[in-house]
Amino acid sequence: MQVSEVRRAMAAAVSTASALGLTADDAIVLHDSNKLTLRLLPCDVLARVAPVADQVARFEVELAQRLNEAGCPVAALEPRVEPRVHERDGFVITLWTYYEPVTPREVPPADYAHALDRLHAGMRALDVPTPHFTDRVEQAQQLVANRDRTPALPDADRELLGDTLRRMRRVISERGGAEQLLHGEPHPGNLLTTENGLLFIDLETCCRGPVEFDLAHAPEEVGEHYPGVDQDVLRQCRILVLAVITAWRWDRGDQLPNGRRLATEWLGQMRAALARESWS
Repeated sequence: MQVSEVRRAMAAAVSTASALGLTADDAIVLHDSNKLTLRLLPCDVLARVAPVADQVARFEVELAQRLNEAGCPVAALEPRVEPRVHERDGFVITLWTYYEPVTPREVPPADYAHALDRLHAGMRALDVPTPHFTDRVEQAQQLVANRDRTPALPDADRELLGDTLRRMRRVISERGGAEQLLHGEPHPGNLLTTENGLLFIDLETCCRGPVEFDLAHAPEEVGEHYPGVDQDVLRQCRILVLAVITAWRWDRGDQLPNGRRLATEWLGQMRAALARESWS
């Protein structure tokens, strides 16, 4: 979120919580990207704030409710207020349960896989309209092809990224495996270790596709513990995900710290993975 908007977003979240009867005198920024994640005190509520044009919040709230009702491992909405999207001062605000983090530790791959398998099982029972995973790939392809948006991307790397996105998209789609509702980005940053167990957050990225696409966002060892995985498709999905997130880092508007360093590092990983594939 733009620096000029952060204070306004924080004030909107505090005002919204206060109007709902929660005691909110202060806000601590926990994460700042396309939306702001805040811890409101002393009521201890987690607020997610985004520009009002971001209507994905409504989808996220409804999906979180349904998945919680199904017993899936996802973060819950704040139970002291009505579960809905609030609008104030040009922002949409959603209020969630704040989970005090437990002592930092690496999540065992088997536990990670089990939590993701439970999430997928609950998602298979839902019929909700979502984008297809190839829509995200198409967005990355358009970004790579647009020199005005990616002016610093070297020509050779532009060609490699464009070719990899196109080829991986085709190869994975042609495998014809079963598809279902997915989290979309179940990487470690979207997995909380809490006293209630492992919980997934940030459901706005949901899409449809093979479970291997979700597993490609998790550490490699997790795929070894997930039941029924097509390891060939998983390897290809890992290359595809690397290509997509690398493309994002070359966007001239990207604000991720050390984004260009990561882009260079990920390009190297992608080249190495392509070299290991017999058809590359």
